[in-house]
Amino acid sequence: MTASATLALGNPSLGLAKPLPSSFLGVWIHPQSGLLRRVGLASPSSGLAVSCTMTKEVTAVEASKYENPGLGLRPDSFGRFGRFGGKYVPETLMYALTELEEAFWALSKDEEFQRELEGILRDYVGRESPLYFAERLTEHYRRSDGQGPHIYLKREDLNHTGAHKINNAVAQALLAKRLGKKRIIAETGAGQHGVATATVCARFGLECIIYMGAQDMERQALNVFRMKLLGAEVRAVHSGTATLKDATSEAIRDWVTNVETTHYILGSVAGPHPYPMMVREFHAVIGKETRKQALEKWGGKPDVLVACVGGGSNAMGLFHEFVDDRDVRLVGVEAAGFGLDSGKHAATLTKGEVGVLHGAMSYLLQDDDGQIIEPHSISAGLDYPGVGPEHSYLKDIGRAEYFSVTDEQALEAFKQLSRLEGIIPALETSHALAYLEDLCPTLPDGSKVVVNCSGRGDKDVQTAIKHLHL
Repeated sequence: MTASATLALGNPSLGLAKPLPSSFLGVWIHPQSGLLRRVGLASPSSGLAVSCTMTKEVTAVEASKYENPGLGLRPDSFGRFGRFGGKYVPETLMYALTELEEAFWALSKDEEFQRELEGILRDYVGRESPLYFAERLTEHYRRSDGQGPHIYLKREDLNHTGAHKINNAVAQALLAKRLGKKRIIAETGAGQHGVATATVCARFGLECIIYMGAQDMERQALNVFRMKLLGAEVRAVHSGTATLKDATSEAIRDWVTNVETTHYILGSVAGPHPYPMMVREFHAVIGKETRKQALEKWGGKPDVLVACVGGGSNAMGLFHEFVDDRDVRLVGVEAAGFGLDSGKHAATLTKGEVGVLHGAMSYLLQDDDGQIIEPHSISAGLDYPGVGPEHSYLKDIGRAEYFSVTDEQALEAFKQLSRLEGIIPALETSHALAYLEDLCPTLPDGSKVVVNCSGRGDKDVQTAIKHLHL
């Protein structure tokens, strides 16, 4: 890699021209030369207790002082996970991001804030979510010799609003109130983050605007109605592919324009620092509870954790607690759409190249000129051409494994869990469940597998009707 490229990577605030507030410039890294090239995006557009609060870890600045910090202490002081992450944003947003990070760390030490957040997560969201032994699913994957893994579901689908998204939405809404921001914006793909954001805005009396791709609005009409019922204004995004990427771009544009009065509740572990770190911490309760519940149920840790990956928030919420436990496998499952060789998929970590999108460096689906490629998944929540920078980092260092399953495989898993366990999973979750077909035959007898059941499938019934002939 050239010296100039290293400089730009070493400090994301240096080495690149400042983009205009009205445009979003991407950065492509040539796979052979390693050179940075700036390009326009195709569409700018047991008696143990678990605290349901932010992890009270040292700050990123303090962590950087250690010679060999654990993986769980990342990002570094520049918001980077290795070469990934950073802040590639218009100057307009730099102060807001700095203010947000300072508020996050201050509130992580504020006992009153922690008590309020923990109380809401317990009494309003319904935490802790169960760790459920899927007996019939376990029996289904038992081999002819009677051996096989034991499969557990972390039931985030039982949270208020029906998915893991509410964990982050509640915490960020409380943070926004502390910052004096009364206007909230958010992006959504499957609609679950939009519903969660609209829900907490109704709870706290905040103005709420949700950006959603027009295509996603069609396939998630139920969630669109739920958001409107909760008092949110849902703005359709028709530019580009009219999906999650474009909704995110529009939300960022809004934030640039209204940064003084508006807080952006970003729904995944993507975007500029501190969002990947902050959203991870707000979802880390998933993994903390899993550790406690595993100890209570079988007196040990899980052997394998499995979660679907779009932007990656539900997976990171489950993985983060166990990142430094090297004997626990971390398995992320992406959307292979019509197949990895079809060109119609959303398998960013499997087929992507390094670049910058929505303020952070990560793996992206892009062509030889660095233009973003249209992703495809039957699941609106996985239909995104990027991924959170920490997932990119965990992939590169080999700490997490990433695989993909097709639309057809996900639909079969959707039907299978419904019939074996009486649980209708989200199509996003169904991708993680589908990978059990490949995973389970390889595991020793009695291995403990935890699948993050990130959401319920009510929202996907209309999609399933079109594809499943029951």
